[in-house]
Amino acid sequence: MAMSVLESLWGTILSIPTKRFVGASLILGICVWLVILVSGKWASSTAKASSSDLEKPAAGVRGKVTRPLGEWTPSDFKRPTAAPYSGWDVHSTKPIPYRPFRYGPKYYITLGLRSMKWDEWIELDNNYLKYHADKARRIEERGSKCCHTAPEAMDAAIELLEELCAYLPERYPSMFTKTATGITNKVTHETFNITQRPLPEDPMATSARLVQDDLALMTERPDGEYYLLAGAILLAGFWRLSDKFGMRLSEIHTSGDVPQFKSKLEKGMMNFFRRLRPEEPVLRNNYFIQVDDNLAWSESIGSEDAETVSWNTAEKNRAIENHFFRSERQSLRRLPRSGAVVFTIRTYFEPVTAIVEEPYVPGRLADAVRSWGDDVSRYKGKEKYQDVLLEFLDAKHRVQVEGGLEVEKEDEVRRYPL
Repeated sequence: MAMSVLESLWGTILSIPTKRFVGASLILGICVWLVILVSGKWASSTAKASSSDLEKPAAGVRGKVTRPLGEWTPSDFKRPTAAPYSGWDVHSTKPIPYRPFRYGPKYYITLGLRSMKWDEWIELDNNYLKYHADKARRIEERGSKCCHTAPEAMDAAIELLEELCAYLPERYPSMFTKTATGITNKVTHETFNITQRPLPEDPMATSARLVQDDLALMTERPDGEYYLLAGAILLAGFWRLSDKFGMRLSEIHTSGDVPQFKSKLEKGMMNFFRRLRPEEPVLRNNYFIQVDDNLAWSESIGSEDAETVSWNTAEKNRAIENHFFRSERQSLRRLPRSGAVVFTIRTYFEPVTAIVEEPYVPGRLADAVRSWGDDVSRYKGKEKYQDVLLEFLDAKHRVQVEGGLEVEKEDEVRRYPL
């Protein structure tokens, strides 16, 4: 359920009690997402437009929804068969370097969406084994706090597991093999039987073991509202599934103090969920700064088991070596049988000291951070790291410019959001 359903912009929530903090995370993203999805600005015919502007506003609205509230008729849509990922290798294929931030001077609370190619639903790379081990450990240590499915969402969770077991052997045949009863991971030597009943574990936990993403399912109830009723949130960093499980989509957002949610995001988000069709998957990216190196849970905001977590607990202006760039690549699609909306949240986690070696990145990131308004800055904890971070980024940018970097030619060199 994770970041998906509730939080796309999910940076960092300061001074918010744990339950509110977590909500804000899940929240910001999805809301923002929806607003733009609703605005109908996804794919574009030009190379520049197809890269989608993740931080610029969009306009326009999609068609009306005619089905009754809370009712879903199973669709006959079948996902296209995925093409094998040519040359992919679990040891050598590097993570995609998403850099979803733009130059200022203004930062918008709406995020751009782009249509998703079915082949690219799930991204795996040479960090797979580390993510897999971290997830297995957290499933063992935290159990239902991280992976849980409500009885009414069980069919949707099983449908997601079946979808993954069909897709992964198509896309990554060097790692996965489809079996008569499920799937085998040839690298980790795990075999999963997804046909036996009852299943040996929560289907969301099994799905989480297969991919590097966190997963979340939003299910529509008779009142027409979407609820977070299944999730595998293991590497979220800033929020806990147990705090938001069972909440309505809008409640998750309002409980998290998401900047400008009520004024700019709520209506579009709610409309988007009801309009989403199985054949129209979408993607979005976001980013934020973390001041510790823990992928699973950012300890700088407090203990994962604390009653209250907040940016107030973070040490101010830690050395730049403690600054990490956290980027999420999120997909959103409706499952055809159950009608549930599934969010995949793939986190990329890198030292700031590493990404600044890339051309254009330090200058663009510094400009983006400076463009945050007061509400977004509070939400993302900017006050705790801005002095050290911006001084470092500015210095790196000067070195690049003095070395001949032509800022005005960036679009010719790298395409946003990369």
